[in-house]
Amino acid sequence: MTTTESTPTNSGPALTRRALLGRMGVLAGATAIGPALLAACGSDDDSVDSGGGGGSSKALWFENWPAYIDEETVALFAKESGLDFNYTEGFNDNAAWFAKNQRLLADKKSVGPDIVAPTYWMVARLINLGWVQELPLDAIPNAANLVPSLQKPGWDPTGAFSLPWQSGMTGIAYNRSVTGRDLTSMADIFDPELKGKIGMLTEWRDTVGLTMLLLGADPSTATLASAGPALDKIEEAAKSGQIRQFTGNDYMDDLASGNFAACVGWSGDISQLALDNPDVRFAIPEEGGMQWSDTMILPAGAENVDNAATWMNYVYDPENAARITAYVGYNPPVVGVQEILAAGSDEEKALAESPLLFPDEATLARLHVFASLDEDAESGFEERFATIIGA
Repeated sequence: MTTTESTPTNSGPALTRRALLGRMGVLAGATAIGPALLAACGSDDDSVDSGGGGGSSKALWFENWPAYIDEETVALFAKESGLDFNYTEGFNDNAAWFAKNQRLLADKKSVGPDIVAPTYWMVARLINLGWVQELPLDAIPNAANLVPSLQKPGWDPTGAFSLPWQSGMTGIAYNRSVTGRDLTSMADIFDPELKGKIGMLTEWRDTVGLTMLLLGADPSTATLASAGPALDKIEEAAKSGQIRQFTGNDYMDDLASGNFAACVGWSGDISQLALDNPDVRFAIPEEGGMQWSDTMILPAGAENVDNAATWMNYVYDPENAARITAYVGYNPPVVGVQEILAAGSDEEKALAESPLLFPDEATLARLHVFASLDEDAESGFEERFATIIGA
C-alpha cells in the first residue's frame, strides 16, 4: 500500500471489515496478527504548525500506519469531541520517519502530527533520547482499561510516555495463486522455486528476527554477532535475486497483484487483503514468529496535548476499541473487547473466538520480541542492513 499524506482513511464502513470473521481460514497455518511502519508526512520546515498550542485550539492531528482504523471511528470521534480531527496514513517505516524528523525532535519543534504510533523499539529509542512528551494521564482515565501485559513495559517502566495502539505478530504472507501451495516455514521464503518473487521488510527486526528463528537463534537476546548468520543469509538471498524487493507497508500491493509470491508481513494487513483476495494468506512460521506493539506517543514539540488526551481516552473505551478491532484485525490493547464482540453479531462472535485476535497461551509461546539495543548496537544493525538492501 502506498503512503498518503492527507487522504482519508480506508473506504467502507466497519461492517465491511467485520466480514473478515467468516473468512479467518485464509490466515493459514498457526495463528497470528500484526502490522506496522512509517514514512511520516512531518515537514522538514522548522515553521511547521500543527494547529495551535497546548490544547487551546480544536485542532488534532494523528499520523498513523496505513489501513489501521475504520472510517466510522474517525467520524464518530470528530463529531462527539467537536475537534478538528486530521487522521492521516503516512507512517510507513520507523527508520525513515526517524531520519526525516530527528532534527526537529532534537530541537523540540513540531514534526507536524500531535500523535504518532511508532513500533515499540522506536518508542524506546525516542524516550531514551528525551524526544517525547509526558502523557497527561490524569486526562486519560480509560487508560485503566489497558491489558495488564501492556502496562508499564520495560522500555517505559512508569508508563508515563506511551500507550499502545495495537499489538500484532509478524510471519509469512503469501499469495497461494502464485505459490500453488501453503507456506509454513521461513525456509519457504528462501526456496529457489520462488526466486525473484520474494519480499522482505525494511523493518529489519522483523526480517532478521524471523531468519534468526529459522537458523535456531533467539532474537530476544540478539547481538550483531549472534544475528550474523541470519544477516549473511539475507544478504546472499538479496545478491542472488531470491529477494525481489525490500519494502515498508507498501508490500501489500505487490502481494495482492502477485508480484510477490510471498513476503515477510503483518497478519492484520493480510486479513484486510484477504477480504478481496482469499488467495492471500498468512501463517506464523513453524519455527516461530515475531511479536510487537505500535505505540502512541506525543513527539517533542507536539502542541495539541489536551486534544490528544481526548483521543486516547476515546479509543480506550472498550466499545470504541471493539469497533476498531473488528476492522483492523490486530490484538486489541483494551480489556473487555473480546466480551463485547462475543455479544455481537455472528461475525463479531466469530472474531471473539479467533486466536488471531485473541491468541491463546500456546500461540503466545511461539512468539518472540526482538532484543532491546543500545545506540551502538542499533547503529551496527542499521549499517549492516542498509548495506544489504542497498539503502
